Amino acid sequence: MDDTPENIKQLYMQMLMSKSPSERFMMAVRMFDTAKKLVVAGILRGNPDINEPQLRAEIFLKMYGNEFSHQERERIMRKLSIIKPVQLFLIQSCCD
Repeated sequence: MDDTPENIKQLYMQMLMSKSPSERFMMAVRMFDTAKKLVVAGILRGNPDINEPQLRAEIFLKMYGNEFSHQERERIMRKLSIIKPVQLFLIQSCCD
């Protein structure tokens, strides 16, 4: 979807380019932090009793799960020590 008028796009691009690289970087960091907070809020709303390891797993899956194959997700989750092998069936049903 692209419903932004061309002159507004140009103004926005000029505003961005007027900022220093470090300012643009910090804008991106704040946007990522906001996105993560929204993901966490959504997870907690749907499952208020979730524990910390499960929350980390859900954050990872929601933010990055579709970027990886099932095997890659499984390997990453093990390396992060987020889940035990018996919980891997949850990953299989999550994103494929």
